[in-house]
Amino acid sequence: MSDHWLIVGLGNPGPAYAMTRHNIGAMVVDVVASSCSAKLGRHKRALSDVAEVQLGMPGRINRAVLSIPLSFMNESGGPVKSLIDFYDVEPERLIVIHDELDLPFGGLRLKFGGGDNGHNGLKSIRKSLGTGDFYRVRAGIGRPMGRQSPADYVLQVFSGSERTELPGFLDRCARAVECVIEDGLETAQNRFNAAPDSSGEAQ
Repeated sequence: MSDHWLIVGLGNPGPAYAMTRHNIGAMVVDVVASSCSAKLGRHKRALSDVAEVQLGMPGRINRAVLSIPLSFMNESGGPVKSLIDFYDVEPERLIVIHDELDLPFGGLRLKFGGGDNGHNGLKSIRKSLGTGDFYRVRAGIGRPMGRQSPADYVLQVFSGSERTELPGFLDRCARAVECVIEDGLETAQNRFNAAPDSSGEAQ
């Protein structure tokens, strides 16, 4: 098996969805790519934009494939399975970044395994891989106020106040992904699974 990690940011394709809440996973992958001075491009076999990068410090380099599926959210499993097969990556080295209604905006939770909690992207990936044993970076977007349906809410752009805080939140999510790879899940959870202080890490 390959020693690569596969880092997948979920969303919907096209400019109409680019800045919507449902696409926060894809936004995080863009931040990781930028930090590596990498540019994502279309994969030759999988329906995904990808970039091969190196994460970590000298002497602790980890090879990773960054990916944003070009399918719609509820069909994310196909592109992810294609990349798993192409790079010969174990599901246990897969990190999926996705929006999370059950966390307030700015909330962040890291976990390994579990169900899909009604998230169509996770549901599709679990079905395609035949397992839920992969890492998840749950990026909080909060729930809609009043009677607005969650399906409509996730396809809307962030509010004005959220857009002000979004760059810092995306950066924190990106650093959490790198921490999972470099230092392990427990360390990353201790550092990021709480309300951020001014440094962006857990209090």
